Amino acid sequence: MKNILIRPLITEKSISSVKDNKYSFEVHPDTCKVEIKKEVKKTYKVDAVDVNIINKRGKPKNFRGKIGGRTKNWKKAVIRVKKGQKIQGFDIKEEKKK
Repeated sequence: MKNILIRPLITEKSISSVKDNKYSFEVHPDTCKVEIKKEVKKTYKVDAVDVNIINKRGKPKNFRGKIGGRTKNWKKAVIRVKKGQKIQGFDIKEEKKK
């Protein structure tokens, strides 16, 4: 059995999209939108309204200028949940401005 949701993507861009109820995850490369939607509902107990998928190509890497290669290709999913629902772990702590 494959692990559909590999890890949440906690970046500056993904945290700023939490205000719009959008959450980003790295997902297994062979999964489809329907499988991702079911897994989010089962794991986080929230209703996914929309799922967008982006295939990310691996970056080129060199080892001391001699050996060329690439990092692995991966798939990113941006999931929009129903208004009023939240996924735990993406909480933003707003700092008070003085």
